[in-house]
This record gives sequence, C-alpha cells and structure tokens, in this order.
Amino acid sequence: MPDVVAAAIVRPRGASVELLCAQRSAPPRLAGLFEFPGGKVEPGEDPCAALHRELAEELGVSVRLGSRVRAPGDGDWPITSNLTMRVWLAELADGQRPRALEDHASLVWATLADAEALPWIEADRPILAAVARALEIGPEG
Repeated sequence: MPDVVAAAIVRPRGASVELLCAQRSAPPRLAGLFEFPGGKVEPGEDPCAALHRELAEELGVSVRLGSRVRAPGDGDWPITSNLTMRVWLAELADGQRPRALEDHASLVWATLADAEALPWIEADRPILAAVARALEIGPEG
C-alpha cells in the first residue's frame, strides 16, 4: 500500500502533450520545486479515492485516471527511505481548470521537454522520465 499518491495530469496541445507541473510552496526545503500533485493516503483509505480527494483539495479539480506509472520492478516509487508513492496518468474532467489552492505556489502546463528543465523534487525526476516513456514521447516533447 502506498503512503502517497500522485497524478501526472496531461492534456493534448496541438501535436504534443502538456503536463501539469505543480510548484511547492512549503515546506521550506521543498518550496519552489516542482512535483506531481497529490498527497498522503489516510489510514484505511483506498489509494484512488485518496488521489481524487487530494486533487480536489489542492487543485479544485476532478480527473479521469488512466494507467499507473509503475516504478522499476512494477511497484510504487520510493520517495524517501520510508515512503512510497503510487502515480497514475490522468486527464482533467471536462471543463476543469486547476488552481493552486493548497501546498502550491503556482501551476505550469509544460511540454515534457520543457518540464524536464524545471527544478523538480529529486524523487520525482525518475517518475517524469517514466511518464515520458508511458506516453511514448521522446525528449522533443
């Protein structure tokens, strides 16, 4: 069972795909860095339900979940020595516009190539590469 859940929220943009990148506002050691939006799974909570709850709280949106972005070994992503994160591809429900409501200073839609140039939380960098592979898009984004 993962400790944390997150979404790689994508949208088509012309011939490419854009990823929603969320810039942290806190804690101080992570402020200014980008991450995949999501949050902690409460005790006894289903991970998918936790992700829907977190995205509603943090961004004010609902999403359609796609496939999981699996870590090597077909599991969850290690984010610290004792925490793991489960990540899904997702799309916004029709007409939804995300807003930075909790925990984020800003939100940026970026091509995958542009997203790679952003300052990400180190644990999210391999997930970004896996998202690119899952979408079968090369570095040109």
